[in-house]
Amino acid sequence: MRLAYLECFAGAAGDMFLGALLDAGVPAAVLEDTVRALNIGASLRIEKVDRSGISATKVYVLDHGRIAEDSDDPSHIEPPHQQEHTHTHAPSTQHLHKAGHHHNGHTVSEKHTHGRSLTEIRTLISNASLDSRVQRLALRTFELLGAAEAKIHNVPVDEIHFHEVGAVDAIVDIVASCAGIVHLNIGHWYSSPLNVGGGMIDCAHGRFPVPAPATAELLRDMPTYSAHIQKELLTPTGAALLRALEPTFGPQPAMCVDRIGYGAGTRNPKGFPNVLRLIVGESAAEQFVSSHLTDEVTVLETALDDCSPQILAYVSEQALALGALDIMLAPVQMKKGRPGTLFTLLCTPGTESTFADLLFRETSTLGIRTRRESRLILAREILTVATPFGPIRVKRASSDGETRNLAPEFEDCRAAAEKHNVALKEVQQAALRAAAENS
Repeated sequence: MRLAYLECFAGAAGDMFLGALLDAGVPAAVLEDTVRALNIGASLRIEKVDRSGISATKVYVLDHGRIAEDSDDPSHIEPPHQQEHTHTHAPSTQHLHKAGHHHNGHTVSEKHTHGRSLTEIRTLISNASLDSRVQRLALRTFELLGAAEAKIHNVPVDEIHFHEVGAVDAIVDIVASCAGIVHLNIGHWYSSPLNVGGGMIDCAHGRFPVPAPATAELLRDMPTYSAHIQKELLTPTGAALLRALEPTFGPQPAMCVDRIGYGAGTRNPKGFPNVLRLIVGESAAEQFVSSHLTDEVTVLETALDDCSPQILAYVSEQALALGALDIMLAPVQMKKGRPGTLFTLLCTPGTESTFADLLFRETSTLGIRTRRESRLILAREILTVATPFGPIRVKRASSDGETRNLAPEFEDCRAAAEKHNVALKEVQQAALRAAAENS
């Protein structure tokens, strides 16, 4: 499986995503063709730049041949040849602005055209000649941005009108990034915790601490921290792209790296490489244990010292009936020398809330530990074999087509033993012989 790891030690923004994707091997033509398909007069300018001694790729979005205002990167100054300015607007909950059009204290009021609504952006992307996977990911990203703004301003999402997020550069950043992401064909995305930066920013809604309101809303449940730079490092567009990717957060997974890309932001602070690093490679588990399948499970675990064995047995039965993958009960010694039981439950990721509710409802636990784990598994199938005692189901586990284990279904064997008044082990042995002949 192809894996990708995003190192967001300097935050993330749309231009940084584009640069990292290109630097990691996405052909420029993939992004350029995507921008051309949008038919909004945009194009790209791609440069190699130095960020604290690190060679990185910087992408500028051109709007009819001129560098588009860098609204996606509010903490970064404009390129040197651009006039420094900000925009001031009358507040409006239906005309939303991204933060940070303050550069060196200069303020210039300019007239803006009416911002694009979420409906208009949906239509623009849907009508473009793009791969359906690119369209879905881009639409998902804008939906996340719209939902965040709608919640902040307490208005229906379809009433949201984007100004800066709906501007040419932000649309290009999102849609072209999605094209690069799809091109990489990553099986699973991972990310480091996110550095949001620090300090205060000026936006149309007033002066706010970093992260900006929309960014903060998008970052719910994501691991974040503030370090190194008193500027906004993680923009709404960067946060929305991360949210749409749904990465697993934590350290870099075991992988055989074959590509590393550095995407540059505009700002170049001394001694701090303002880049997004993208690492791409193959899962080490598949490289070294290719004969096994892998998947992920969620582990729920709690220790109980005041719960009866009858309750524990009942809860185990209920959890298995709800679709738990496995239940394990182990004796442990708890505080004050009390004997207790460690209750461990495995389930499919995304279903953990069902089992957490069950444990909180039926046991005396006050807290449940959860974690995501990967596991190596054998391929499994259920065979129905004919025996002198009737049909019996047998679970067959295999690797590379070779049978590794055969296990008769206990309930089938017990029913057959009771029906024919024979020993249970006689039925089990007959089922194993029949399954071995059919394997």
